[in-house]
Amino acid sequence: MDQARPAIHHQARPTFAELFTPKLVTVLREGYHLKQLRADVIAGLTVAIVALPLSMAIAIASHVEPERGLFTAIIGGFIVGALGGSRFQIGGPAGAFIVVVASAVDQHGVDGLILAMLMAGAFLLAAGYLRLGAYVKFIPYPVTVGFTAGIAVIILSSQLHDLFGLTLPGKEPGDLLPRLIALGRAAGTVNPAAIAVATLTIGIIVGMKRWRPSWPGLLVAVAAASLATTLLGLPVETIGTQFGGIPRILPDPTLPAFDAHKLVSAIPDAISFALLGAIESLLSAVVADGMTGRRHRSNCELVAQGIANIGSALFGGICVTGLIARTATNIRAGAHGPLSGIFHSAFLLLFMVVAAPLASYIPLAALAGVLATVAWNMVEKPAFLALIRSSWGDALVLLVTFGLVIFRDLTTGIVIGFALGALLFIGRMARSVEVEAHVPPVTDDRADDENGGRLAYDLGSATDPDTVIYRISGAFFFGAAATVATVLDRIADQSKNFILDCSAVPFLDSTAANVIESTVHKAGRAGGRFIIAGASSQVRRTLISHGVKRPLVTYAASIRDARAQLDEKAETRLG
Repeated sequence: MDQARPAIHHQARPTFAELFTPKLVTVLREGYHLKQLRADVIAGLTVAIVALPLSMAIAIASHVEPERGLFTAIIGGFIVGALGGSRFQIGGPAGAFIVVVASAVDQHGVDGLILAMLMAGAFLLAAGYLRLGAYVKFIPYPVTVGFTAGIAVIILSSQLHDLFGLTLPGKEPGDLLPRLIALGRAAGTVNPAAIAVATLTIGIIVGMKRWRPSWPGLLVAVAAASLATTLLGLPVETIGTQFGGIPRILPDPTLPAFDAHKLVSAIPDAISFALLGAIESLLSAVVADGMTGRRHRSNCELVAQGIANIGSALFGGICVTGLIARTATNIRAGAHGPLSGIFHSAFLLLFMVVAAPLASYIPLAALAGVLATVAWNMVEKPAFLALIRSSWGDALVLLVTFGLVIFRDLTTGIVIGFALGALLFIGRMARSVEVEAHVPPVTDDRADDENGGRLAYDLGSATDPDTVIYRISGAFFFGAAATVATVLDRIADQSKNFILDCSAVPFLDSTAANVIESTVHKAGRAGGRFIIAGASSQVRRTLISHGVKRPLVTYAASIRDARAQLDEKAETRLG
């Protein structure tokens, strides 16, 4: 009677629909009732109140008109809510983009910015459909902390002009050190009224966060500063005096004028926008997952971010991304699903239509105060200090990323920080690989990796002085190949039987396979047999694809089976 075989379950690969179905569709399929609708409306209104002053402040800091920030939140927020892969994601303009957007505007103008956004949207779409979303999680934590802190420093430095009401003789420099020098030279033009307005704004925001955290501190602070400025007739710059107010309707979608030269020159900015947008959006989605226990669809989210950036660009907005702070606010306000993000956009549009004339009274010093608090809150101060103290490698990655973001640019900081973190990781992994030689007589035991028991490692090899057993432990890859090759070469020329135990090798790459292939050939020329024991199916496939196969080598399930092969061969020879 045949013995029943155990069923083998293979994890099905997710289908296209499972990867790219928007969370809005999922939520509506679950059943959507009046209670959930009410929760999403309230959450959307709460987030819109927070986003209203912040969107204009980010736009002004990005060297564009304040209404472009509102266009971004309205169009981008709607698309991210409708098509995104995160249940609670809020899309819109982010403080993290101030540096790169301002740089693009200064170099290429608004048309160049729009063109770069269109390309960035296409890059994000491609990244989503190529299923690259899962790889964003591999960015080292010190890199994210470092570039976030660096962005915060740049944002704060960019607001010093309005915080102190300084008057500069020319255009404010974009780089940090020249900017600080120029602001220092203009110290004699400090406006006490601007300082008072900024201080009032920051004080209200900080005070309400401490004593009335459920109240919309940003909006209350900006409204109070605007009221005080108007009633007291304070001599400070406002949105009205600087920009002439904001429109009450959305513009018609248009494409920017461009040629081949503009297209090529905008590519570096487009790459920066796409890279930062992917990181920021997926980090926000991960934070939302941690707060709610849900799981986002990373590739669907990238596709939505790509479409949102294209839509924002067509309507004259700036870069769209997922927003950690506003997404967290959305969750705390009781949102049920993506409709809260859509309602947030609808309320912002309503505010713009109804209250656009009031925006003219908002002082720039108040918006600078808003961004100053945003910059302060962006810095993960406990994490920064913990990484400095944890290890020299993490501290190096953190400080290099932080320094490059401040003194070079954001993309360089992320790329170099990631590369440095990867090299340090490779070094640590290479040092973790061990090669143990077990030449008879062997009497010591080795811990069994499966259950922690103690088993005789050589399993009888002490009776055979012509057999050498080597054990490799750890991921065997190019970083450790040279070290392992040195050890294996010492015995490859010996006329002995050679057993290589790979049961503790979870992964093996082509470089490692080449090292083993070379060792096998050397052992074969010396007249010995070569057996690989305990290799997983994945490791065995890699070895066979690189020529490590019969008749050069045989495979055994364990050391015991390998010994049995040698004993059988010896008996055959003697017989």
